[in-house]
Amino acid sequence: MRRMWKWGTVAMAVIAVAACGAAEANDGEDMASSEYIRVVNVEVASLQPERFVEEIRLTSVAVSDNDRLVAAEEDGVIRELYVDWGDRVAEGDPIAKIDDRLLMAEVAQARSAAELAEQTWDRRRRLWEEDQVGSELAYLESRAAAEQTAAVLSAMEVRLARTLVRAPFAGVIEEKRAGVGAMMGRENNAIVRLVQLDPIIVHAGVPEQYAADVQVGDQAMLSFPALGGEPYAAEVGYVGATVNAENRSFLIMLGVRNVDGRIKPQMVADLALTRRSVENALVVPQDALVRVEDGYVAFVAVERGGYQVAEVRRIVLGPTRRNLVVAESGLEAGERLIVVGQKAVEDGDRINIVGEGG
Repeated sequence: MRRMWKWGTVAMAVIAVAACGAAEANDGEDMASSEYIRVVNVEVASLQPERFVEEIRLTSVAVSDNDRLVAAEEDGVIRELYVDWGDRVAEGDPIAKIDDRLLMAEVAQARSAAELAEQTWDRRRRLWEEDQVGSELAYLESRAAAEQTAAVLSAMEVRLARTLVRAPFAGVIEEKRAGVGAMMGRENNAIVRLVQLDPIIVHAGVPEQYAADVQVGDQAMLSFPALGGEPYAAEVGYVGATVNAENRSFLIMLGVRNVDGRIKPQMVADLALTRRSVENALVVPQDALVRVEDGYVAFVAVERGGYQVAEVRRIVLGPTRRNLVVAESGLEAGERLIVVGQKAVEDGDRINIVGEGG
């Protein structure tokens, strides 16, 4: 019994030593596995100086500079109508003809009276000025009669000419308000609605904070979503002198050529107004920046000890345009900015560059 107890004690000691050896082996394996190096895949873009234009982005509306009801200036019945819906007319083109028979008779009467008065005046003038025959009063009365009848004839001829209604400007017939046989009078004299489409005028409200930045002659680009975003170049032609108290903005107007008539009044347009330009700027995508408590940082790829690593840079931002911003400090020309994967790295992390662009 004593010998069996002795061998049992030895066996337990051997098992304990084996267990300790196995534990030490496992600890060694865990330490080895924790020493791996984290490498983050990133894409970079090389920074090169370029000209940067800062824009003021606005929503604007196209309007017609001339949208008028063309009316008859003389009372009477419409005898002829020369236009229809959608017709394009040039300035001075005939639109309608008012019955002119009565006015033609009155013009003929006035012409006869004017001719008689002119002949009487001519004879009295010669008798008085050359032969000293007659009285000065008869001389003056005949001159006045000739002038008065000539004025009456001129007025009647103007009224007769106004019976042919003409387009006051080039445009498109948007509506017909009256037709052949309609009686034109003081209460009803509109015949058509005429809309000018070229040029088109674009109205926009600019926030008052940009009051010092917007001037007549500034360049802008317009795009109409309804027309597929095709760009139109424009120039500021008017800057409002007052600020709207309700929305704290001031009005600007721009003229745009619209030869083909694609731009329709009341269309909405995206307006990009040039605020200022910066030469030799380092322009970066805003998505490449990382927001921190006191501003923004960016990461660039640099070489350390034969490896590519991420290096953090604190950025001072300048002018912006859409998703682009000028880095006024913190970056240098030629550096490789991390543009994909920047939110997954920290300063000093090893990186694997999988894509590079400009």
